[in-house]
This record gives sequence, C-alpha cells and structure tokens, in this order.
Amino acid sequence: MGKVMEYVDKDPDVLVSVIMPAYNCEKYIGTAIRSVLEQTVSLELIIVEDCAEDGTEDVIRSFLPDERIIYICNETNLGVAASRNKGMELARGKYIAFLDADDYWTKDKLERQVSFMEEGDKILSSTGRELIDENGSSTGKIIRIPEKIGYKDLLKGNVLNTSGVMVLSETAKQYKMVQDHLHEDYIMWLSILKEHGKAYGINEPLLKYRVMQGTKSGNKLKSAKMTFGVYRYMGLNLIQAVYYFCHYAINGVRKYR
Repeated sequence: MGKVMEYVDKDPDVLVSVIMPAYNCEKYIGTAIRSVLEQTVSLELIIVEDCAEDGTEDVIRSFLPDERIIYICNETNLGVAASRNKGMELARGKYIAFLDADDYWTKDKLERQVSFMEEGDKILSSTGRELIDENGSSTGKIIRIPEKIGYKDLLKGNVLNTSGVMVLSETAKQYKMVQDHLHEDYIMWLSILKEHGKAYGINEPLLKYRVMQGTKSGNKLKSAKMTFGVYRYMGLNLIQAVYYFCHYAINGVRKYR
C-alpha cells in the first residue's frame, strides 16, 4: 500500500514524480489524486500533507492502497514552498511534475508532456489550461501558452502555471522554492530560465485550473504586489522592475478579459 518513505536513489522504473502539497483541501484533493493515478506513464505521487485541519488526511488515506502513492505528513505547518521542496528531495523520477490539490489533469497530460520534453531534450515545459470554477464547472476560458518562453519573456508575465509544469528532475533539484510570501514558483522558473535558457509550451488545456477566491493568485492586488516583490528579489533595479511590471499588468488584463 502507499507509504511514507525516506530519501532513496533514482528509480529507473519511475518516469515522473508528481509533487502534490495538501492543506485543507478535502473537497478537491480526491479529484486531483484520481487524475494522477489515471495517467498512462510510470509515476510516483508524492503527497506532502501540511497539517491540514479538515478531512484532507482521511481522503488521502482512502487512496493509499495504491503503491504509487508516497504519503508524507509534516510535523508542523511549513507552507507550500517547503512542502514542495520536501517532495522534490524524495523524487526518484526522471521528471518532476507539480499538481496543486485543487486542480486536475486530462488523462493524457503526462504522456503528452513527456514525449514533448524528450523531443530535443527540453529542461522545462508547461501546458495550457482551462479555468474551472470552485464547483468544477468550466468557465469557458482557456489560458494559452507560448511555444517558447525565455527569461525576459517570463519577466513580462508568469505564463508557467505550477500545475502545468514539468521539469527535468536533476535540474529541479538544483533549485528550491523560496520566499513563500511571494510567488515561490515564479521565482523558481525565473531562476531556471536565467541559467538554462528557454521553457517550452504545449498550447492545449491539459490542465484544469480551479479559480479559487482568497488565494494568492485569486487576489489580484495581492498578486500584483507579490509579483513586484519577485522582480526585486531577482535583482532587478527599480526602473527594470517598473518596466516589467507594466508588461505584467497589461498581459494580466489581456489574459483574464
């Protein structure tokens, strides 16, 4: 059955390690887990439960007979960045994919993305996404993604949604998600592209992204302040930060209108 594990070396039988932080998500996490277990590639699902105060643990445990699930319980609430980092440390696959507990994937998402990654030995890719509401109904809105994304492109707006991202494992493990009070995922993608070049997009909605009220991404004003903080954290001076923030604001209006 599913298990708690200590760090082990890479397993050649695991192609993709899926990292899923879990906190107070009992209403949605079952859908997310099922969408992972329905994938058609060899995988492990590393769920890092971050001291949830609802029935999240009970839902997770109902899936533990599946041997592909690795279940980690934090002793104290660490936040999403540290929880993802813990999952990445344990990952044994060639690739790491991220899935938040309130999102889910189409059944062919990982197979399609692995094939895409292995064409030209790509380091990082992401997919397009369809926005769904809190009840799981489609909003009719598709967020597309460019074919190629460079570091300066990404500074103009984070088009790499975490739940759509796949990264070469050996590259991902060189970086940590930091600054949980900012956009910790955005910092990681920027850091990788600054060093390694381009990310690539599969412009199809293989991710179903749940739009939640009150989250960091759902609160637009808060998200904007955090984005400006990311620019400063990445070493941009004030003029550079303002320049890219203007692009971010314009792109944000286009994306959600």
